[in-house]
Amino acid sequence: MVKLNEHDGSIISVQDVNFYYGASKALTDINMSFKKNQVTALIGPSGCGKSTLLRLLNRMNDLIDGTRVEGRVYFEGKNIYDPHVDPVDIRRKIGMVFQKPNPFPKSIFNNIIYGPTLSGAGSRSDLSALVEKSLKQSVLWDEVKDILNQSAMRLSGGQQQRLCIARALAMNPDILLMDEPTSALDPISTAKIEELIDELKKDYTIIIVTHNMQQAARVSDETGFFYLGKLIEYNQTAKIFTKPDLKQTEDYITGRFG
Repeated sequence: MVKLNEHDGSIISVQDVNFYYGASKALTDINMSFKKNQVTALIGPSGCGKSTLLRLLNRMNDLIDGTRVEGRVYFEGKNIYDPHVDPVDIRRKIGMVFQKPNPFPKSIFNNIIYGPTLSGAGSRSDLSALVEKSLKQSVLWDEVKDILNQSAMRLSGGQQQRLCIARALAMNPDILLMDEPTSALDPISTAKIEELIDELKKDYTIIIVTHNMQQAARVSDETGFFYLGKLIEYNQTAKIFTKPDLKQTEDYITGRFG
């Protein structure tokens, strides 16, 4: 088990977490803290628990039948798994971008305002300002400002993924979770998303699951290496990739297994 260092400035922390899909244990004794305004990458082979942990941080796993959580996840001083906490509130503050771009079959404008409108957002002019701000943050505004009423399904894959990021940002979250956000994209679109991540961390805390270790090395400040549902090593990215503490981490990073 990884010993948890005291991380100053952490915005969310996971304490003694075990997670089950039915009788199958997917995560074992996870302890992690995530620093504010930093990018944390979660790496490891397929099926090692990275995406499960990511979805645990905003209670997305609640939507899967037969799952069970043990332990605590603290955000803003509260355990988000306390029975009095509303998971919908958590998901507003901890947004998520998925592996495959998943725009709604609506206009670009209506994609962005969908969540805020459900939450009782303001007037049309307020919503227009929110759309512009979110699309500028996701570096998509200049490409779509003249076609806001056209279907989001007409955008390219890379544009759709940036739209999904804008849609998440429109909810004004504190944390942005990204589950392999570039795995379905071409190299140019991937580079744009990586530049965007670097820009967004000024205002948001970002936690990204990636299979691409070069990507983890490029975009993240800290990296956690997972294997078979356990957090093997967690440290500053530069250390993980150049001088990890454990041979198992080094073997994975150098391609000897995984």
